[in-house]
Amino acid sequence: MAAPNVVNVSSIYGKTHAASLSTTVTTDILTCPSDKLLKINSIIVANIDGSNAADVTVQFNDASTGPWHLAKVVSVPSKSTLIVLGKDAPIYLEEGDKIRGGASAISDLEIIISYEELDDA
Repeated sequence: MAAPNVVNVSSIYGKTHAASLSTTVTTDILTCPSDKLLKINSIIVANIDGSNAADVTVQFNDASTGPWHLAKVVSVPSKSTLIVLGKDAPIYLEEGDKIRGGASAISDLEIIISYEELDDA
């Protein structure tokens, strides 16, 4: 069994990223840059359509093993939100890892990702 990666952290920055989801499920929403580690604290999807539900898919794309689903074709009712990931169950993105996502209807769903950027530089 391989030893886990260890990152020496010199700075931690709280950040939030927001985007409108398109109908392409493999759209990159957030990518971990070089020499960083991202602790994803929450992923929230809001349906801003006034009358129709829309489906959301959110993936964790590990740069070395491919996509893993956090939510796959989950219906979000109109005028409501879905907590895809909460602070009680964080995940980590290493260099090149991504959060990807998409929706069944263009411009109906918005995604907000709250995270901490850990800098090892």
